[in-house]
Amino acid sequence: MSLLGRTLLVGLSLTTFANARPKPRLIDAKATAETKALYHNLHKLSRKHVLFGHQHATEYGHGWSGEDGRSDVKSVTGSHPAVIGVDFSGLSGRSPAAINRAKESLRKHIAATYNRGGVVTVAWHFANPVTPQTGFYWKDSVTAPAVARLIPGGSHHEQYKEILKTVADVATTTKGKDGKLVPMLFRPYHEFDGGWFWWGKPHCSREDFISLWRFTVGYLRDSLNVHNFIYAFSPDCQFNTEAAYLERYPGDEWVDMVGMDNYADFGRNGCYNVEAGIRKLKIVSDYAEKAGKLAAFTETGLESIPDTNWWTNTLLRALKAEKMKLSYVLVWRNDSRSPTHYYAPYPGHSSAPDFLKFYQDPFTKFEADLPAMYRRKWLFFF
Repeated sequence: MSLLGRTLLVGLSLTTFANARPKPRLIDAKATAETKALYHNLHKLSRKHVLFGHQHATEYGHGWSGEDGRSDVKSVTGSHPAVIGVDFSGLSGRSPAAINRAKESLRKHIAATYNRGGVVTVAWHFANPVTPQTGFYWKDSVTAPAVARLIPGGSHHEQYKEILKTVADVATTTKGKDGKLVPMLFRPYHEFDGGWFWWGKPHCSREDFISLWRFTVGYLRDSLNVHNFIYAFSPDCQFNTEAAYLERYPGDEWVDMVGMDNYADFGRNGCYNVEAGIRKLKIVSDYAEKAGKLAAFTETGLESIPDTNWWTNTLLRALKAEKMKLSYVLVWRNDSRSPTHYYAPYPGHSSAPDFLKFYQDPFTKFEADLPAMYRRKWLFFF
């Protein structure tokens, strides 16, 4: 090869290297082997597929509760969702006995999902520690602004540390039948760009919110030795640009996964603005690829699913648009006590035939479709 040819080859190689996207890497250098494998495999699967998730899928469903091995999704398709959501809401603001019962329930359901090969995502509807009687929602003239009081130097900082110890206790004692700690996608302070939660944008400064996030991650990881969390950042859909999306972003060194909750653009109250929803998902997906993060559609759904073709005409169409790389999509829960509060079909529901088409599409993956998510090397990849 001539000197000119070698020079051009070296230049091309350097350009390719300079334009290469960073490889997704966990922010916890001490993450367990299973957590690293899950992160790697979610990234690998997202190149060609998306995992389907459902909140509280195996805890209760439409008209039933507490039946081991059951989920409405499995009753319709034959498989549980690939991703199952649980909630740390019961870990504070209650009596010690109630907190212990919540811990045991969480351990049971999280371990069961892991043992079957599924993936666990954790929401945190965190009761306000300053005014616990108001719960996690913001109530004007009743709820106390709490974020500034929880961060270092705040009046309730030590109390917050005790609450995080309870979270850490669940994380560091929940093991599968293989004796390994179960990895979890931990999604604290979700939908923070809205005003309905006490940690929402109208109720705290940008600086205090970022401080709270960084302290939470740092204390769990570095002081309480939680090494099986994958930290997910998930605002609601109150943005239209990358800059707006990142307005309260704590920094790449504090986040493993970027996501979005979005009901408003996908049929809530009969309003469809799916193209806007796709643009927002594209912002999330593009940033993840640029920053070396995973991306996800962390919450969505259509309550009662009155649109019988919503699964393929709306959700699947959005997920397949723009060649996005989304690791999972999760729809909200099916409340066992409400005849109308449900987001996944049950047997006999009018959208069940369309949901079966969604399930059968090669792009979507459910629990029965998953390879060994907690091993780094697969025997095959599909």
